[in-house]
Amino acid sequence: MGGRFLNTLSGRFLLLTVVFVMLAEVLIFVPSIARFRADFLMLRLEKAQIASLSQLAAEDMLTPELEAELLANAGVYNVVLRRDAVRQLVLSSPIPEPVAQTFDLRLAGPWELIRDAMQVLWDPRPQVIRVIGNPVKEAGLLIEVTMRSAPLRVAMVDYGLRILVLSALISVVTAFLLFLAVRRLLVMPIRRVVRHMQAYAEAPEDARLVIDPTARVEELRLAEEALQSLQTQLTGALRQKERLAQLGGAVAKISHDLRNILTTAQLFADRIEGSVDPVVARSAPKLVNSISRAVSLCESTLAFGKAEEPPPRLKRLLLRRLVEEVIEGEALAAEGTIAVLIDIPASLTLRADSEQLHRVLSNLVRNARQALEAQGIGGTIEISGGESDREWWIRIGDSGPGLPPRARDHLFAAFQGGARKGGTGLGLAIASELVRGHGGHLDLARSDAEGTEFIIHLPKQADPA
Repeated sequence: MGGRFLNTLSGRFLLLTVVFVMLAEVLIFVPSIARFRADFLMLRLEKAQIASLSQLAAEDMLTPELEAELLANAGVYNVVLRRDAVRQLVLSSPIPEPVAQTFDLRLAGPWELIRDAMQVLWDPRPQVIRVIGNPVKEAGLLIEVTMRSAPLRVAMVDYGLRILVLSALISVVTAFLLFLAVRRLLVMPIRRVVRHMQAYAEAPEDARLVIDPTARVEELRLAEEALQSLQTQLTGALRQKERLAQLGGAVAKISHDLRNILTTAQLFADRIEGSVDPVVARSAPKLVNSISRAVSLCESTLAFGKAEEPPPRLKRLLLRRLVEEVIEGEALAAEGTIAVLIDIPASLTLRADSEQLHRVLSNLVRNARQALEAQGIGGTIEISGGESDREWWIRIGDSGPGLPPRARDHLFAAFQGGARKGGTGLGLAIASELVRGHGGHLDLARSDAEGTEFIIHLPKQADPA
């Protein structure tokens, strides 16, 4: 349970608050204990000065018992006072052991005071020390005492423990208050956002689950507003997708039945084409072409309506032979008004799915033929291919009028990128999807008054990993 709490934002913030507050207290504790030691020693010097002044006022009439009492009250062994450049031992008593260290408070800076304080805390051995300082009220040039270090250390330890207990109490209270504040201002709004995201993920089509921004913190409110916009757009997109799926199912069924009807009509149109009636003979090719286009549209719609294309079966194939099959299948070899130029080495071999690449080339070549037929004066279709160290490329270009701006904006989007009147844009959408299945991409190289050119890029590396 404790480990789980520390993995939460609240737990980690509480832990970091305690750590940082304790660190701040430590940074305060060290100078404080050094200042306490300096004040303790200065108090001893002041008491020793008062005792020495009492001795000087009595003019050597002080009894040994009273002298010992003055020294005991000051907490020192002896007192040396320098006045008017004369150093004299004012009060004295036997020193039980030699002086171990001397501390001159007149010359000690902050770092020296901190160093000496830490040394007293870490060294528990009782010692006799000498302390030198300035007399108060300018009662002399200096005052010097000898004393035991044990009372100093005991007082410092007691003071340090009280500081640490107080610091710990302040840390706990501060951390708890900050914990409550952060939980109220940050954690609870974040949890609210998370709950909304979880609820929305379970039913993204339910518009009631879209978050309503209520946070007062600017950053959280911006996050909620961004999430609201995202959820609104996603809900709308899901609804549109559902409607399109239903529409696609209906269109697929209609296209399937319509294709069967048109196929039958195409058989009868073929018979009409052989009629001896000159009017019928002139109208029959137009009727056949119209029915052929309708059949092609139905087949493209059915192909695009599949859930997904099967993964390509990559095999080595001769590109020029495949292109020639596409040209024959589109009946371009017999066309008199449209010239086809193939600039592909006979030995150029690439790795692709022959059936899918055939569909890609057929769609692109068919679009080029229809663009040239639309202008009524014929033209040229040029197909070239080559390779580099990293990929194979195939260019399909025509001398047609170019694509309209509307078609370029949604070129590879189904039902949006049609380049001719009445077109659906399925050919380019299917071609782009099949090329992406090979790990490549289909690009529009140019489209202007001189014609349109597409480039197919197929990578040579079979596994990008």
